[in-house]
Amino acid sequence: MLYIGTSGYSYEDWIGTFYPENTDKKDMLKLYAQKFKVSEINSTYYRIPHPASFYYLQQKVPADFKFAVKANQEMTHSREENPTIFKDFKESIKPLLEVGKFACVLAQFPYSFYNTPSNRDYLLRFKERMEDIPLVVEFRNSYWINNEIFRILKNNDIGFCCVDQPQLKGLIPPIAETTSNLGYVRFHGRNKANWWEHEKAYQRYDYLYTEEELKEWIPKIKKIAEKTTDQYIFMNNHYKGKAVKNALMLIKLLKEEIKTGEIKEKEQEQEKKGRD
Repeated sequence: MLYIGTSGYSYEDWIGTFYPENTDKKDMLKLYAQKFKVSEINSTYYRIPHPASFYYLQQKVPADFKFAVKANQEMTHSREENPTIFKDFKESIKPLLEVGKFACVLAQFPYSFYNTPSNRDYLLRFKERMEDIPLVVEFRNSYWINNEIFRILKNNDIGFCCVDQPQLKGLIPPIAETTSNLGYVRFHGRNKANWWEHEKAYQRYDYLYTEEELKEWIPKIKKIAEKTTDQYIFMNNHYKGKAVKNALMLIKLLKEEIKTGEIKEKEQEQEKKGRD
């Protein structure tokens, strides 16, 4: 299954650009679910909610809707020994797991999380603490991009998050790699000018992809799909609803690709029948 959505859905600056004027924040998810079948929850990075929050959240979406949930910052950034943080996080997402609306945990590590023996060990401890809950990791620096790391991830059933972002020194290149049965891609935008230096956090993600730029990922997405059972693609260029525009654009492009492929298959079948 291929799921395409956005990183977050409850942005006030989406009102008037995606949501109707005067939309109440509590109604955003229901409106969002009319267009998409998946959402990435980022608020858990800052605070682990009570399980009841996810219980009521999942009631607002159809049975085939999925949530990917970002790991809390204590799990990925502080990384200090906290005996309760993993327990609390797993308890929080139980309502999603129980109704089959859970996709995976996204562990987004900071740029300062380098490829060192101690950090590689921490990845394995992270996976062990998550038990059988699907896990995908997003690295922020290119030191992790090598075959040995991919081998470690595969051997421990840890998914790799592919990214599209500015081509700046030290950042992860736009590769299509899979290390578990889950494919995962995040589009951060290509705003080189504001990536490292910006007054407001949203300025980094203020970028609208063109169709041509998204088309670059069509063969990569197909490659990922061939090696995985489920694929999750999220647009994180959320400023002013640009993520929504690009998510819908990518869905349209993939549908066109599928239609073109079906036409070619029929033409090939007809040619074969003609030769026979």
